[in-house]
Amino acid sequence: MPTLPWTTPNPAPPHATVHVMASRFEVRSLRDVPRFFLKSLAAWRQVTSAPGAYGASLVARPLKRTFYTLSAWQDRDALYAYARAEPHRSIMKGLGPTMRGSTFTFWQATADDLPLAWEDAMRRLADQAERDAAQGDAPKGGAASN
Repeated sequence: MPTLPWTTPNPAPPHATVHVMASRFEVRSLRDVPRFFLKSLAAWRQVTSAPGAYGASLVARPLKRTFYTLSAWQDRDALYAYARAEPHRSIMKGLGPTMRGSTFTFWQATADDLPLAWEDAMRRLADQAERDAAQGDAPKGGAASN
């Protein structure tokens, strides 16, 4: 499982509350994997210099057509500013047709918890996917799935 290890673009103040996001993306076919991975690397470069980014990691499971992200932010506004900025914005729009599904989950942690544990993030993503399925894939409570 190729992993881009936890990177700390901006150190979080000691004991600060951080806004965490984990995501799971699945592409429709194996043919879509190289393109998704290359675009992910461009978004990765962006996050490494994003204001308010306290850390990020990416896990790629290419044979399963699945990619995971885990990131910590100063606050939700910093995360959303990153998502709306280029190249992330265009990347996500351009990859939309190749996506089979995605899951997002958010929670609060402290700077003392950084770097974040993938095991916890994977459990939270699985729990969120179950909630999304039970709710008919409707975005609820700050999480979305398509």
